[in-house]
Amino acid sequence: MALNKELLDQIIDEKLKPVVKKVDEQAHYAEDYILALSEAGFFQSANKDQSTLLQDEAAVVRETAKVCMTTAFCVWCHLAALTYIRNSHNAYLKQTILHELETGVKLGATGLSNAMKYYSGLEKLHLKAEKTDEGYVINGTLPAVSNLGNRHYFGAVATVDDHEILVLVPTDSKGLDMNERLGFLGVNGSATYSCKFDQVLISNDFVISEDAKEFCDIIRPTFIYYQVPLGAGVIAAAVEGIEKVKAKQNGCNEYLKVQATELRDHYERINAELNNLASNLTLKEIVNTRLQAVHDTLAAVQANMIHNGAAGYVAGSVPSRKLREAYFFANLTPTVRHLEKIKSSFA
Repeated sequence: MALNKELLDQIIDEKLKPVVKKVDEQAHYAEDYILALSEAGFFQSANKDQSTLLQDEAAVVRETAKVCMTTAFCVWCHLAALTYIRNSHNAYLKQTILHELETGVKLGATGLSNAMKYYSGLEKLHLKAEKTDEGYVINGTLPAVSNLGNRHYFGAVATVDDHEILVLVPTDSKGLDMNERLGFLGVNGSATYSCKFDQVLISNDFVISEDAKEFCDIIRPTFIYYQVPLGAGVIAAAVEGIEKVKAKQNGCNEYLKVQATELRDHYERINAELNNLASNLTLKEIVNTRLQAVHDTLAAVQANMIHNGAAGYVAGSVPSRKLREAYFFANLTPTVRHLEKIKSSFA
């Protein structure tokens, strides 16, 4: 089944565009938009091969990011949770929870920022677990998990004995204390919370993997793949912004070094790389694509600001929002420095 672009555009027009400024300025979480995508079947994996699934879901992230990258980031969080379940060998998760996440009964979040940094030697692991007959009792604090709410699940990696486990955590778990984090330069509407675990019992049914390190190695390329269209969407928005003001001040913008044509080439190259990688996804190639996408996105939003001139510096302007979104994209795990460290291991 091909992606229904017409339906996607309709949902964006009806559920996302009316709340974009509210997301950016009032930390509004566009949960209704993500639920609408779920209910319309945009996260259904049945009868799709892996290549088609990756391309279709990347397109949802990209088209969302053209309008609001904060909400596209939340969509990415949901896709990360789906990736965990789709790759797990836990029958309960695949038979029950996967259906809930794909249809919008529940929404998902990643929760693996700390773990991904831990496995690259950047941080210590924040959670510890103790094995019981019922499952695992977890203690510790994750400083920031995004796309959370009352009907959500998120992944978490915890140390137990001499290894790590990956579990799926329901947000209504007893002993889980969530505190919303605000005050970011951008992405305030990402429903980001610190999550403190105080003797939180996660049953065996919610264990994604008993070997978190091996599992993270498996899902890391897909985890990063779904991030790249965040940047592509922002670049497309920058192209649109530049084209809107090309006649400004008697067409003086034509003398600027970076033009929409160059940025459009970057956008098309990123999409072509994603399409090619969908059928042969490797960590080396997707890390290179993700890293280049960051630099292309930063260049695009800077050009958009310069083309718009003073109007871009008005609070609440689209160019200023895209600028802030791009800086968040650069610092999304894996960050630029994290990506550069991963890249060095390929030499």
